[in-house]
Amino acid sequence: MENKFPKNVRQIGNVSDTPKIYVEDYVDTFLNQICDKADKEQAGAFLVGKKEVTEGQECLYIFGAICMEFSGDENEIISQENFEKAEQEKKEYFEDGTMIGWMLCRPGVRMVIDTKIFNTHEKYFSEKNTIFILKDNAEVEEQYYCYKYKELMQIGGHYVYYEKNAAMQSYMITARKKIGVTPSEVVEDKAAKDFRNLVKERFEAQEQKKTSRLTYVASVFLVIVVLIMGVTTLNNYGKMKSVQSSLEFIRNSIMKQGEEKTQKTSGAVKAANEQQNENTVQSEQTNDPQTEEQQDPMPQQGEGSDSASTEEEKVDDSSMSTMQEMSEDIYIVEKGDTLAKISKKVYGDSGHVDAICRMNGLSDGNLIFIGQKLILPFSVHMNKNCGILTTN
Repeated sequence: MENKFPKNVRQIGNVSDTPKIYVEDYVDTFLNQICDKADKEQAGAFLVGKKEVTEGQECLYIFGAICMEFSGDENEIISQENFEKAEQEKKEYFEDGTMIGWMLCRPGVRMVIDTKIFNTHEKYFSEKNTIFILKDNAEVEEQYYCYKYKELMQIGGHYVYYEKNAAMQSYMITARKKIGVTPSEVVEDKAAKDFRNLVKERFEAQEQKKTSRLTYVASVFLVIVVLIMGVTTLNNYGKMKSVQSSLEFIRNSIMKQGEEKTQKTSGAVKAANEQQNENTVQSEQTNDPQTEEQQDPMPQQGEGSDSASTEEEKVDDSSMSTMQEMSEDIYIVEKGDTLAKISKKVYGDSGHVDAICRMNGLSDGNLIFIGQKLILPFSVHMNKNCGILTTN
């Protein structure tokens, strides 16, 4: 079964190096307690844990810590006897773990890796990826180092994880007299309080994320609704324009058809009227012979009377024709004519000069020219010289 990372963790510093270091919260609390009690003298602890590859990454899990006793020799920090004693305690409390490093707290001493520290680590923890923690309680500083490539290389950060660590709690109860800390119940309460605070922070963060997600989803949904409404409005507007265009086309077609029908009706009425007029004319022409037949002259009573009547009618008709012709007579001026000569020639005397002037709008009777057409006044007597009937 593949190993998985702890769920409840707290990051310390910039975690970008390998291996990833995970320190259990009770262990971290115990190491801080040791440093807090070390006023002037140095203090330390052995680190118990295991090396694993989790999800393809090298990791170190520190779940135990054992108090360190220092060597009486000034040339070394840990004696072989101290190390073997710590191994026995590890087997008693942390039988599933191995010694994977150590912690040293030196109050008021410069935070550097000196030769004594390096030699001690290389002597007891020469394996790759073993851990050294350097602390200073006065400055409240800590530095994590990892042994690799034959060097102690500083690590930028680590994780603190939370779980039920009964073995560490049991050891803390046993070691409280050595380091002079409060009973384990207090320690346990502090760890539980830290855990509850962490869980609370995580819960609040999750709630905030949920609220943010809900707000984001609601915003996206609102934007989508607005976009859909906009697209629908545009489509409806296009449909309305299309319907309006169709209605205008239908209305124009109906009006055009109406005009064509009106023109056809007008043409039919006109043709009917013309046909009716033609029929009327033909009817009148058909009726004329009957009228002429009805207007035939009365039967003759005698030849003598008929001849006299005929001659009188001819004379009357000739006289009326002559009078009509004279009423419309026009005289063309000839060479040597004057109005007086024309009057005398037409009427037999020169008394019609003024009448001829008035008839033709002449202000001066002497202003006439050859070829001029003169309208002659109506006169009722016969010119003896000309042999025509005139009227006065």
